[in-house]
Amino acid sequence: MNRTPRSILALSLITSLAVTAAACGSSTDTKPANTGGSTAAPTGSATPAPAASNAPKPALRALQIWQKDDYNTYPVAKVLEDKTGYKVQYDMLPQDKPEDKLNLLIASGEAYDAITTVGSSDFKALYSDYAKRGALVDLGPLIDKFGPNIKAAISQESLDAAKVDGKLYAIPTKTLEFVGNDLMIRQDWLDKLGLKVPTTLDEFVAVLKAFKEKDPGGNGAQNVPLTIKGDSPFIDNIAGTFGLMNSWNDVGGKLVPRPLDPAYKDYLAFTADLFKQGLLDKEFAVNKDANMKEKFSSGKAGVIVLHWADVPTVADALKKVQPDAKMVSVPALKGKDGKMGLSAGAGFDRITYIPKASKHAEDAIKWMNAKLDKDTFKLMAIGEEGKHYTFKDNAYTPILPIFTDERNQANNYLMGVDEKNYPTYWQARVRKDPRLFEAWEFLNVKQPANSRFPDVLGKSPYLADYSKNNGALNTLVNDQTVKFIVGADPMSSLDAFMAKYKASGGDASAKEINDWYSKLKK
Repeated sequence: MNRTPRSILALSLITSLAVTAAACGSSTDTKPANTGGSTAAPTGSATPAPAASNAPKPALRALQIWQKDDYNTYPVAKVLEDKTGYKVQYDMLPQDKPEDKLNLLIASGEAYDAITTVGSSDFKALYSDYAKRGALVDLGPLIDKFGPNIKAAISQESLDAAKVDGKLYAIPTKTLEFVGNDLMIRQDWLDKLGLKVPTTLDEFVAVLKAFKEKDPGGNGAQNVPLTIKGDSPFIDNIAGTFGLMNSWNDVGGKLVPRPLDPAYKDYLAFTADLFKQGLLDKEFAVNKDANMKEKFSSGKAGVIVLHWADVPTVADALKKVQPDAKMVSVPALKGKDGKMGLSAGAGFDRITYIPKASKHAEDAIKWMNAKLDKDTFKLMAIGEEGKHYTFKDNAYTPILPIFTDERNQANNYLMGVDEKNYPTYWQARVRKDPRLFEAWEFLNVKQPANSRFPDVLGKSPYLADYSKNNGALNTLVNDQTVKFIVGADPMSSLDAFMAKYKASGGDASAKEINDWYSKLKK
């Protein structure tokens, strides 16, 4: 019989916590499990002899997210062992259905000393459940006593966002607030037509019309001015000109979901018109990621929505077909009244917690604290200067191939980051390919700071109604938006759709989200 992760948790966790508590015995969470070297107190003495100062550090057990290489043999593991003094046995969650496995391990009281998961909404929900059910160690007192580096590296804002019912049960690893997706356009097509890269929404439409009517790619009837994916009908950069850059956006001081935003109707009218004119891929509704990329890399499409990380792969594929092809990023387009917006990441990339079953909670915090020593953290993240990277003009540049061989998966060892310096260290990763760095830099350095909008909800704590409803609501919104754009449903049914959205959990989510958001702004 198949069960959901939540049902496994509900059936197993309460019973297993009693087993876990018994396994922990009478020892406290902050008492070292191994006091090696101590001697017994004289008979009749009420005061035990103190532990030897050179007591060995216990071996720790860490459960990590899946990666292709063994954590125990990857070079970063040895670096951390040498620098922190802790020997760690790393295990991995499976690539398929990791939530199920995690629930079973927590329910059975498996004695891990640190568990790291991704910071997605599903795992945030599990983390909150575990904390509320008493399955996790309250890290606040331990960090106060043994975590000076943790406090120095991680902002109070991040720590507060990771709290459950006012207590901190996890070390958050902050997401880098970078823009990911943008429009990429064929520069050589523009050059053939004597056009410049568009900077406004009106200029962009004019370029699409020129691509269709003058066919600079020589594709004839197969010419596609703009291609996107069917599950992403909110076109990055374009949506920002309507103020719809994220799924929920601030409208008059409140967070409002896209379908209830007054600008949603205008966005639908605009994109439906693109589709009607043949400027938007007529097959976009059925496009998967691979279909979209193939149309662009085969030379059929003039504009594509692309993540900067995919630029080298797509560029190489395009060059094989058309050696003289060139593509460039489109700047943040300006719409009415100069409105523009590019969506940026926010929230937590990872979260790390200590289960109550841990036998070495105090040492686990000491280990995480040692990893956040400034020099140790930098060594873990990007390696040694002169061996793994060079540093010139305030820029970290990787030395290949050793950087890729020995630090490419270093991010999976992170348990909190040096939030001030890591965004700069991290740039060594995108300097592995000049095209990669150029695409990333264009969006995240060269574009105006006020064009980047981090997703506010990424910073929210676990929100029960929102988490329960969000997946189904997103599917509902995307499916209906596609129907409006292609004309399958008339715009006259918009009010009915909005009412359905509200009744399907939209109203409950909005109340919960704005109760939190109003406190965040104070």
